[in-house]
Amino acid sequence: MITRVAKIEGVFLDMDNTLFDFVSAKLEACRVVIEYLGEGSSEELFSYFRRGVYDFEHPLNISDYLHEKELFTEHVFEECISIYEKVKLENIELYPNVKDTLCSINRRELKVAVVTDAHTDGTLYRLEKTGILGMVDEIITCDMTKAKKPSEQVFRFALEKCDLLPQNCIYVGDSMRRDIEPAKKIGMITAHAAYGDRNDHEEKNGTADFVLQDIKELTTILEKLEKTSL
Repeated sequence: MITRVAKIEGVFLDMDNTLFDFVSAKLEACRVVIEYLGEGSSEELFSYFRRGVYDFEHPLNISDYLHEKELFTEHVFEECISIYEKVKLENIELYPNVKDTLCSINRRELKVAVVTDAHTDGTLYRLEKTGILGMVDEIITCDMTKAKKPSEQVFRFALEKCDLLPQNCIYVGDSMRRDIEPAKKIGMITAHAAYGDRNDHEEKNGTADFVLQDIKELTTILEKLEKTSL
């Protein structure tokens, strides 16, 4: 447990599966794509996104699936992409207490930054859809950093963009490997969003400074950190 910390000036948040259940939205999008195709399974299609061959959101994951099932035509591929993107965005919903927690952080006048491996356009769409874009001061995406987590470059870029030191910031994310470990390594205080962790396929090493079962617990943590600041 942290006993003494520097003054907290910034809260850095992962986006997908930290602010909202992105996996469920993707699964529903896969289900509707399969419904359109008339064969296959949503779980099998979703598994193509988790292979690590392309980015987690790359359309070539769907292309590979269609080729594997001998269903690929340019028209079918384009329709599947259109269906997937529309249904995915429609089904993105904030976790409980996200807005209230962000309001609390804003009232404390702490800088709020979203740090994600998504591209800028996708990030903006999701934050706009969930109604929290105006509650965020900075957005750091992979097309800005030219890197992806767990690269420390992502976190250092975010700190530089916000003009903050790592010891003055807390980082919240659902992945131990891609969020917590690198953030902690460079000196940030870390909070594991256990409520959104669906990374059973990842190795989990190390520990976070705090574990959240609900994002609202972040408010209490910030209160405690204020009392123990230098």
